Amino acid sequence: MVLAAGLGTRMRPLTDTLPKPLVPVGGKPLLDHVLDQLVEAGVETVVVNVHFFADKIERHLAGRSRPRIVISDERDGLLGTGGGVARALPQLGDAPFYLVNADTLWIDGVRANLDLLAQMFDPDRMDALLLLAATSTSVGYSGRGDYGMTPDGRLQRRAEREVVPFVYSGVALLSPALFADAPQGGFALTRLFDRAEGAGRLHGLRLEGVWMHVGTPEAIAAAEKAILASAA
Repeated sequence: MVLAAGLGTRMRPLTDTLPKPLVPVGGKPLLDHVLDQLVEAGVETVVVNVHFFADKIERHLAGRSRPRIVISDERDGLLGTGGGVARALPQLGDAPFYLVNADTLWIDGVRANLDLLAQMFDPDRMDALLLLAATSTSVGYSGRGDYGMTPDGRLQRRAEREVVPFVYSGVALLSPALFADAPQGGFALTRLFDRAEGAGRLHGLRLEGVWMHVGTPEAIAAAEKAILASAA
């Protein structure tokens, strides 16, 4: 599933006329960067949720032949990252699935990170496997991080005044079991991550390569520079 329904307020003024997933970086919309990575990983069908500038996103997706796109329509109201996935669960099936934010951007290392997630995911031990980027090497990120990680890969969410080494990249592999007894309506996915953490079932995998945080218009230039450097 690709989350593409957000308002993109921090990307204004670009998002005054364009949804953030369609903002171009390196000559290609953010959404296409994500979908191309999923196709390379062998994904054949992707559910994309839409709300803000939904018509523009749908028109853009109609021009793609791969992957097959299924729209999860949230025009009637934003459901948040958790509620959006919960609504789409019937379309996602019973097996673990990739979840990717439409505005996340990364350059793989020697091995493809989506493949690594699939290899590492163990439904007997985890409900969610998050792809984590090192804060020290991420492009355009200056925050305190999101998670610490134990030697066996379990995650510990950052306390309020704490600084931790990893930031959630916006890419994960999730089990439908994560959404058992999920709240109704809109809610943040972090609510379910916290519950999985408490049960010891929230795990992380360190991203191989470079993650780019494209949160503002100013961050686009840094991301494009990193993309060019990787292609040199």
